[in-house]
Amino acid sequence: MARANYIFTSESVSEGHPDKICDQISDAILDAFLTEEEMARVACETFATTNRVVIGGEVGLADQSKLKLVKSNVEAIVRKCVRDIGYEQKGFHWETLSIDNLLHEQSAHIAQGVDNKGAGDQGIMFGYATDETPELMPAPIQYSHAILRNLAEARHSGALSQLGPDAKSQISVRYKNGKPVGVTSIVLSTQHLDETLSSSDVRDLVEPYIRKTLPKDWISAETEWHVNPTGKFVIGGPDGDAGLTGRKIIVDTYGGAAPHGGGAFSGKDPTKVDRSAAYAARYLAKNVVAANLAKRCTIQLSYAIGVAKPLSIYCDTHGTGQMPDEIIEKAVSQAMDLTPVGIIDHLKLRRPVYARTAAYGHFGRTATDDGGFSWEKTDLVDTLKSSV
Repeated sequence: MARANYIFTSESVSEGHPDKICDQISDAILDAFLTEEEMARVACETFATTNRVVIGGEVGLADQSKLKLVKSNVEAIVRKCVRDIGYEQKGFHWETLSIDNLLHEQSAHIAQGVDNKGAGDQGIMFGYATDETPELMPAPIQYSHAILRNLAEARHSGALSQLGPDAKSQISVRYKNGKPVGVTSIVLSTQHLDETLSSSDVRDLVEPYIRKTLPKDWISAETEWHVNPTGKFVIGGPDGDAGLTGRKIIVDTYGGAAPHGGGAFSGKDPTKVDRSAAYAARYLAKNVVAANLAKRCTIQLSYAIGVAKPLSIYCDTHGTGQMPDEIIEKAVSQAMDLTPVGIIDHLKLRRPVYARTAAYGHFGRTATDDGGFSWEKTDLVDTLKSSV
C-alpha cells in the first residue's frame, strides 16, 4: 500500500548547467536538420569543457547535400546557443570558444531497421502523471524547474544581473495523506558574477523569487534554506565542470518520482523511441489522469530495433484507478497507434520543436500552436472515457 505521509526530493538544473548546455546544442542542431528535411534522422551528441565544444553523432538524410549545408552552420548554431544562455566568461565565451564538428552519415545497419518503419533502437520507455499539480506532474520536480526558470528570466531581464547562467535547485516536499502540503528544505546553488557576494547576499537576491514561485504557505519557519552552501560560486559552466548530452535524464522527466528506461532524449530525432515513445507514454498517462480514470498513472512501452509494434504495454495506476488496471491498459493500447510511425504522426513530431525542450523539463509544459509539447495535450480524454 502506498505511503500517505512522507518527504520526497527532486532537483533541477538551469539552462547554463554544463550538461544542459550540451542538451540545448544537440537539440538546436536536430532542429536545423528537421528544418531542412522533415524525415532527417539524427543522433547528435555534444561535449563541452573549458572554451571548447565537440559535436559528434550520425545523420541520415535523403538529400546528402543538406548534410554539408547544416554542418557548415553548426558553428553558428553552437555560438548562438551559448550566447543566448549568457556565457561571456574567460573560460567559456560564445565568441572565442573552439568548436569541433565530427558529425557523419548514419550507419546503414541502423538505417535498415528504420527504413522498414521499425523502431530506431530497442529499449523500455516510461510515462507518468499525477493529479498533485495542475500540470499533472510530481510537485518536487515541477517546482524545482519553476524556481530556476523564474530566476533565469530575471537574469535575462537584468533584474538579477548579479547572477550567472549556471545553477541547480532542489526542494524536499512534505506529503500529507498523499498530497503535497509544504517544503521542508530548499537548496539553491547559483553562479554569481560579483566575487564579493556571500551566500547570505545571494539568498537575499533569490529568496523573493523562490517565495513567489512556490505555493502560498508552503514555506514555514521550519523550512531549511541552503543557498550556495559551499560559499562562492563564480566559475561556472563547462569551465568549472565538463558537460555532456544526456546526463540529466531524471531532471528531464519526473525527478525520480517515476521509473526511467535509461534512454536520453536530446539530439535524437523521433524515430528513436527513446524520445518519441517516452513522449507517447507521458501523453497516455496524462490523459488517463485528466480523464479522472486514476489519480496516478505509470505507462511502460517496450520496443525492439527494426520492429514497429511495441513488444509490451503496461499500465499501473498505483491503486488509484477507478477500475482495474487491465481495463485502462486495454483502453490505452487502443487509443493510438503506438508504432514509431504512428506516434510520430499522432503527435506530429517531425517539426523543429526540440531545442525548447532541452531545459526545464520535457514534461509539464504547455502545448504550443506550432506543435511544441504536443504530448502534453489532453485530447484523448473523451476517447479513453468512452473506451472504458
